[in-house]
Amino acid sequence: MSEKNLDFDTVIDRKNTRSIKFDSAIKHGLPEDVLPLWVADMDFRTSSYIEEALAKRALVGIYGYSDIDEAYFDAVKGWMKKYHNWDVKKGWLLKTPGVVCAIAMAIKAYTNKGDNVMLQLPVYYPFSEVIKDNGRNVISSDLVLKDDGKYVMDYEDIEEKIVKYNIKLFLLCNPHNPVGRVWSAEELEKLGDICVKHQVYVVSDEIHSDLIFKGHHTVFANIKKEFEDISITCTSPSKTFNLASLMLSNIFIPNRILRKAFADELKASSINQVSIFGIIACETAYTKGHEWYEALLSYIKKNIEFAKDYVNKNLKGVKVIELEGTYLLWLDFRDLNFSVGELENLIINEAKLWLDSGKMFGKPGEGFQRINLACPRKTLTEALTRLKKALDNY
Repeated sequence: MSEKNLDFDTVIDRKNTRSIKFDSAIKHGLPEDVLPLWVADMDFRTSSYIEEALAKRALVGIYGYSDIDEAYFDAVKGWMKKYHNWDVKKGWLLKTPGVVCAIAMAIKAYTNKGDNVMLQLPVYYPFSEVIKDNGRNVISSDLVLKDDGKYVMDYEDIEEKIVKYNIKLFLLCNPHNPVGRVWSAEELEKLGDICVKHQVYVVSDEIHSDLIFKGHHTVFANIKKEFEDISITCTSPSKTFNLASLMLSNIFIPNRILRKAFADELKASSINQVSIFGIIACETAYTKGHEWYEALLSYIKKNIEFAKDYVNKNLKGVKVIELEGTYLLWLDFRDLNFSVGELENLIINEAKLWLDSGKMFGKPGEGFQRINLACPRKTLTEALTRLKKALDNY
């Protein structure tokens, strides 16, 4: 048997499949005919090995309570070692339906209501939402966009605010969504040293860690033993293999005390079971999905190059922020001097596109748009052509 799903060019009709991406425009107050390149799921069929494994399990016809076994852990351990050079231990592993769920559990486990939690805006918007929804306060050490178009951390600001606001929990996006940075080991070490110094726990969202196009992903917890002791590392096959709706993430917490506190929150919230289909999909992806994964990386890399070239040649006044990791391109429209409302109108009503507005990621994101490049080249070409026409007409 060989991998069958290596065709990434064919456009698959996802309408009327209960897809949030394709079937909810009207619900979100948008025109029905917008082309959606917003939410971070891909328009590609996953590995045929995963399809076949899920179909085989579905035919059993009984979908009772299920759990992982040794084969599952071996698959996860093997993937982490092969692609991230990280030796994980079985005792570290906890499972959640998703990374945002894990972040919520960490907030509950390691902080109290009214406490301050630090992040780095502009950042994946559920970070801010889950902090606020759990009665904590958002403290941001905003990323700094340098003149060369690269985002960096402001370490002095991070440390000052950790002290000023008595921060005990830091949410790290590694690689960073939406700005596309793949943090280097040196950058992460500087951050980690500050957190160790001030006894700050770090939730490292590494869900995009397999999607690297420039540089090398470094597992935060794997840099130093001191970092391992303060880390909650969140991983999942969902972005890599397009499995978001199967609701499974692997959370690694080496520190026994931190792990117990996290597990207690899972138990208190009755989140102690995951889907059998998520289990099977993850195990199959990590043992048989290598060929599909490598082909995916190659295709998305070409999409990145195509989009960058198109924007630079055709969209005057729009800048491409270098995409090192994730499949989400961060576009800078600020030189066009649109208000937030004018930019939204241009994207939605003139270009008929559904992108993620930069304002969703915090005030530092205003004037930007995030576009999902994990789609067939034909779809991407259509989206960029629509944007060019709208800008030309404007």
